[in-house]
Amino acid sequence: MKDEHDERRTVKVSKYLSRHLRHQPERIGLTPDPAGWVEIDALIAAAAAHGFPVTREELDHVVAANDKQRFAVDGDRIRASQGHSIEVDLGLPAATPPPYLYHGTVARALDAIRAQGLRPMNRHDVHLSADRETATRVGARRGRPVVLAVDAGAMHRDGHVFHVSANGVWLTKAVPPRYLRFPGPR
Repeated sequence: MKDEHDERRTVKVSKYLSRHLRHQPERIGLTPDPAGWVEIDALIAAAAAHGFPVTREELDHVVAANDKQRFAVDGDRIRASQGHSIEVDLGLPAATPPPYLYHGTVARALDAIRAQGLRPMNRHDVHLSADRETATRVGARRGRPVVLAVDAGAMHRDGHVFHVSANGVWLTKAVPPRYLRFPGPR
């Protein structure tokens, strides 16, 4: 029973951190630096002041236990690894992608993707996975997953810029439809 409660608390803290480090730091009075970093002590104080007390031990556990490594700690600072809707410069150098990357989605999104390609929506970049398995897990968060292959090699040759975050997520501004490979018959 305790393990189940601990796991629920870990998920709750992770979601709280994602919301306030990626999207709405101002809601709890935080001002990230241009690279998205905030002081851990300031985050803990702000969370407590806004009715969500979290200990440094819980925060360290969430950072260490998160299978997607959503957060990075540098000394006394923390930031989300990617997925921001606020303006940040993660300082990631351009990287040469593998020939193919993958994107997990759901069937109801396919018509829009066929027409417009992959767009960042409320984020700064489109998130791509290096393998089908990860893309399948990502797509499964919203329903029955559909995995699209992205001809990243051709995109790169055509001048599209890619970055890779510390946790292995590939980022690019958009993926035009011509670089997408859809599964099966339409």
